Amino acid sequence: MHYYLVPRKNPKLLSIIIPCYNEESSLPFLKERLDELIKILPTKVEVIFVNDGSSDRTIFQLVSWAETDPQIQVISLSRNFGHQLAVTAGMDYAKGDAVVVMDADLQDPPEVILDMLAKYREGYDVVYGQRLARSGESFFKKTTAWAFYRIMKVLVHKDLPLDSGDFRLISRRCLNALNGLRENHRFLRGMNAWIGFPQTPVFYKRDPRVAGETKYPLKKMLKLAMNAAVSFSPLPLRFSLGLGIIVALIGFAVGFYALFRAFQHFILEMPIVYNPGWATIVTLICLIGGSILISIGILGEYIARIFEESKGRPLYVVEFVKGSSLTEKSKKLS
Repeated sequence: MHYYLVPRKNPKLLSIIIPCYNEESSLPFLKERLDELIKILPTKVEVIFVNDGSSDRTIFQLVSWAETDPQIQVISLSRNFGHQLAVTAGMDYAKGDAVVVMDADLQDPPEVILDMLAKYREGYDVVYGQRLARSGESFFKKTTAWAFYRIMKVLVHKDLPLDSGDFRLISRRCLNALNGLRENHRFLRGMNAWIGFPQTPVFYKRDPRVAGETKYPLKKMLKLAMNAAVSFSPLPLRFSLGLGIIVALIGFAVGFYALFRAFQHFILEMPIVYNPGWATIVTLICLIGGSILISIGILGEYIARIFEESKGRPLYVVEFVKGSSLTEKSKKLS
């Protein structure tokens, strides 16, 4: 797709949003890398950490850091709301002309932000990091991740970038559009693609986690995939329709075959070579029953989301904020 781009200057203020969940062991390494990066960034910076209900000493380290550095802002959520909602909280509070979303584990090198800013100056509103390699991950993890992004591209949006997570730069006008989308079940990568502003990749090699354990095991990846598929696409519903048609055709085929054999025996007086028994009946019952249960389950997922959206609850609850600029913003949001 060809975009009409208008070159611009660096943002006057860049907000870096970092959600944290039990990142106590990673924060010292992250602090060192961020301190070095901020020195060479061609713009003023605010770093917004969102503590997503950590059960270790993450929040104590963040508050201590914020007390010694005015560029560090901390939002502490009242419990664990999940990665996507923690990022949303950071985006709501961000004051920058552009924001960067990154994780605290340093798998996505902070230095790539310099490349993102170069693309921002060219006029792009979304600059996402696209992984060329994934160091330190098992073959199973790489395979499931490869499949995840390609399935999501089919189910969520045709412009969804492959092999790219939430590590990206977003312009203020794109951020304002994102902040206007308040659905509870959020898949921010898909929402970025849906909005449709000019986007482009920067390529990088993903590093191993600097410390701690991954916060996206297979179980959470499957949950995110289900959430994205149901929130963005009617294809699962259409799948249940297709499944019903296939099961019906199988039933018609078996019934036709039984009638054909009966015709051979009674009309043509041929010996019975087909004796339908319990196996055929059980197979058909399982096919029909299974397809019905699958269809009900898929429909139930959509109804559950309608129910949750109808409650109108806030996406997250803030316990407290630390940082002068966030305190002012918090008063406006409340």
